[in-house]
Order: sequence, then structure tokens, then C-alpha cells
Amino acid sequence: MVEVVPTPLRAARVRRVWLRMFLTGFTLWAAAVVITFVTGNANLIPTVVLLGSFLVPVTFVAWAFERRDTGEITAGLIFSTFVTGGVLGVLGASVLESFLLHPSPWLFFGVGLIEEAVKLGALMLLTRHLRTRTLRDGMILGAAVGFGFAAFESAGYAFTALFSVDGLSLVQLVQTELLRGLLAPVGHGLWTAILGGVLFAASRPEHFRITAKVVLAYLGVSILHGLWDSMHSIALYLTLVLTEGEQYVATPHGWLVQPSTEQVNIFTALEWGGLALVSVVGIAWLLVLWRRTPRPVRVTWATPRSPVLPTLGS
Repeated sequence: MVEVVPTPLRAARVRRVWLRMFLTGFTLWAAAVVITFVTGNANLIPTVVLLGSFLVPVTFVAWAFERRDTGEITAGLIFSTFVTGGVLGVLGASVLESFLLHPSPWLFFGVGLIEEAVKLGALMLLTRHLRTRTLRDGMILGAAVGFGFAAFESAGYAFTALFSVDGLSLVQLVQTELLRGLLAPVGHGLWTAILGGVLFAASRPEHFRITAKVVLAYLGVSILHGLWDSMHSIALYLTLVLTEGEQYVATPHGWLVQPSTEQVNIFTALEWGGLALVSVVGIAWLLVLWRRTPRPVRVTWATPRSPVLPTLGS
């Protein structure tokens, strides 16, 4: 029996499935955008929305799937946590936020607490039958739930951006998808990956354990989530504090602030600098968790060779 040993080149190709998925998906999305612009065919808009919203989340889940620890994380489980977990998270967050949240300076932190809780609940529900729970597998499955949430949420934002006062705006739709696609890796997937890893590390094969570390991780990612969502308001407040006065312009509906060039520059720097800082903190936290425990050694048993019997007359 001939034993086929995968070459380094073949192994590298296998591990780059995520890259081929991204390049193929991006090409199809770009083609859909161009053809929609050229033909004005509104029937293609759902294709643009779905491809643009799911491309980056699906790519990152495929990348994470290649780095799983145990064989219990199958493609079916990843698909289930991504789709079912994402939908459960979006629906649960929508219901809870509509009943529990009210306009206040702490609104976005309430959003963070609710959304991280429903994503954690969805993760626990979908992985309750796993017999082996490792920190890294928890991070991968948590990322799947988080990216699923991000994909469905982005589809909603893209669909909403399509409508403007002047009618349907494909430009606004594309801008929204590009921006959310660029920011997707440091959003829901990152936060739920951290929380999933801490949860799995603290749990046992027969049940989940909500320890002090899990509670602290939940509060930590919820604060990062709240800071991320409220960064626009924080940057606006700091800009008004750091600059002298405001310039007001009369409109038919009242008075509006007319920002100066200096204020625009300060606001932009503060908002993007704050988002970058929140991202760095989240990524650093993720890397510390990822490197905290070594990956289990995978042992591959060679196929036993048949003994060579001496022939007669030798």
C-alpha cells in the first residue's frame, strides 16, 4: 500500500482556501456592483447586499476553521453557529433593545451588554453537546457566532443605506458595505471570539461554567463594544470641548452647527484614533488568549506495512 504524504505546497494550498474564497467573492461582488450600475437592474441589488455583507465574515470564519484544535469542530457545526447563532443574536438583540433601552448617554453601553449576552447565549445553546471544549475552539466558535451576527447586521445596514431622500442610492449601499467590510474583523467576531475562548476554558465537558473570569470577560468585551459604538459621540463631544465655540447657521428647521476645517480635522482624528485604540486593545487581548495554551499535538498513525515473507528458493 502506497502512503501519500502531503507536500508542503499542497498543504499550503489547502490552508489558503479562505484566500481563494475572498478573491472569488470579491470579484463576484465587484462584477455585481458594476453590472447594476450599468444596467440599472434593481433585481441585482439583493445580490450586491448579500455578497458584500457576507464576504468578509465568511472569509474570516473559513480562516479560523483551518486553525481548530479538535475534530469536533466540523464544517456543519461552523455553518450552524454562523447562521443560526447570527440570526438568534440579531433577533434577540432587537427584541431586548426595543424593550430595555431608552435614549441616554449610556445607550451604546447597554447595546454592548445586550448584544454580547445574546451572542454568548447562542454560542452556549449551539455547542452544549460538545464533549471537548478547548480555549482555542471556543474562540473559533465564538468568532463564527460573532461574524454571523455581523453579516446579518451589515445586510440590514446596507439595505437601509439604499434608501435616500432622492430615491434608491447604490452609491450609499456600496460605501456602507465597503466600510463595514473593512471594520468587520475588529467588531462582533473579535469580541465574541474572546468571550467564547474564556467560556470554553472555564467549562467542563458535561456543562458550562460561568466563573468570575467569564463575567469579567463579558463586561470587558461589552465595554469595548460600547466604546466602539459611541466613538462618534465621544469624538464630537471632545471636539467641542477642545475648540473654541461653534458657528451656527440658520435653516428652515432651526439652527445647525457649521464646523470649521479645524473642527472637522480634530473630529476625524479623534473618531478614527479612538476606533483604532479599541481595536488594538481587542486584538491584543485575543492574541494573549490564543498564545496562552499550546495547541494539542496531532498524532498521525502510519499505516502498518505487510511483513515481507521470504520466497522459496531464496
